[in-house]
Amino acid sequence: MGNMNRTPRQIVSELDQYIIGQQNAKKSVAIALRNRYRRMQLDEEMQREVTPKNILMIGPTGVGKTEIARRLAKTVNAPFVKVEATKFTEVGYVGRDVESMVRDLVEASIRIVQEQKYSDVYSEAKKIAEDRLVKLLVPGIKKEQKESRNQMDMMMKMMNAMQSMNDAEEEKEEVTESIKANRVTVKDQLQKGLLDNRDITIEIEEPKVQMPMGNPGLEQMGFDLGDTLSALTPKKKVKRTVTVKEAREILIQEESEKLVNKADIHSEAIKVAENTGIIFIDEFDKITSKSDTNGQVSREGVQRDILPIVEGSQVTTKYGPINTDHILFIASGAFHLSKPSDLIPELQGRFPIRVELDDLSKEDFVRILTEPENALVKQYMALLKTENVNVTFSKEAIEELADIAYKVNEETDNIGARRLHTILEKLLEDLLFEAAEMQMGDIMITQQYVNEKLGDIVQNQDLSRFIL
Repeated sequence: MGNMNRTPRQIVSELDQYIIGQQNAKKSVAIALRNRYRRMQLDEEMQREVTPKNILMIGPTGVGKTEIARRLAKTVNAPFVKVEATKFTEVGYVGRDVESMVRDLVEASIRIVQEQKYSDVYSEAKKIAEDRLVKLLVPGIKKEQKESRNQMDMMMKMMNAMQSMNDAEEEKEEVTESIKANRVTVKDQLQKGLLDNRDITIEIEEPKVQMPMGNPGLEQMGFDLGDTLSALTPKKKVKRTVTVKEAREILIQEESEKLVNKADIHSEAIKVAENTGIIFIDEFDKITSKSDTNGQVSREGVQRDILPIVEGSQVTTKYGPINTDHILFIASGAFHLSKPSDLIPELQGRFPIRVELDDLSKEDFVRILTEPENALVKQYMALLKTENVNVTFSKEAIEELADIAYKVNEETDNIGARRLHTILEKLLEDLLFEAAEMQMGDIMITQQYVNEKLGDIVQNQDLSRFIL
């Protein structure tokens, strides 16, 4: 995990590219992340003592809480899982078992480690995959098999056949000089990418479908029935016709799997999840007793279930046991009806860092529309560009949109920056509808255009409640 050693300032400036404002929150998460790196430098005795500084983010919806946590994990390439606390209504009702969030984290970690390991063997896998492709593109001449009548021979043949399905393939074909020469040419074309768009039929192992776990009891033991069954049944081959380019990717994937050691991946993934994993628990305020509206499920029960995991305990997963002592937990909630002090004291104590996120101002909306790497306005411009329509927005138009978002948020529900999605979609609706048939051209979205499309809706309160 090479990216762990970024300085807090570097982390904040990376978050700045995607999230507007909320400097306090960014600062806190950056420090928490850096503290993990610092902890890894200590001697083991001290490492055990230093607990993660979990964070409680408090603030209205749509101001960037989840986005900060998600980007944070991306920045350092750490396994990340987001869960809603309300999913864990006490086990025994239809709630999920609380440990499942740790298992999901391990799955995320497996994906990260796998990607790393695969990239280590990429060139080797690519070579083997290309050799396989060449043989498929220029097949040898199939040999006739002589049938043996001897029973003992037959038995031995069966045994060997089981072992060397692949070698048998090799023996059955004869490769003449012209085929050899042809293969050399084809390999050259293949490597230059000249055959990428040709169709080819390949046999691949049938992809494994993850069955949803039916039995929470088994899930709690970290036991996966689907895996056990698929290990017992022979792998089915399926034929697929794909382009050479796709075939290369599929075969590289297959060969990479053979080249890496699964057990290594599993044990490393558990380590990575233990030391760098981030679990983001949303709607944390909904499990305080204050928000206990329906009475049937004790919210406190959920808090008590979550407590041992945040405190540090061992969770069984199908890849082995994992300790949750040093996983970083970021909890978030609006805390409208309840306060963090309504949480049970033990749990409050486990989230020492409190960050309040600010409501977004009109100025924030202007920046959110235009500044981030993936700003909404840039997204729509790119989408319409595919139809040869070049859209630009005047400065006044952007300000008008920000103003509308701010007003509608104040008058109806405050859903933060999410309001901008609805407003832009409504504003550009006609354009998105017509663009496919319009002659290419440049279109400037002006303040007047914004008012024409949205003015009436904003004026009419009942309408804006529904539409924006």
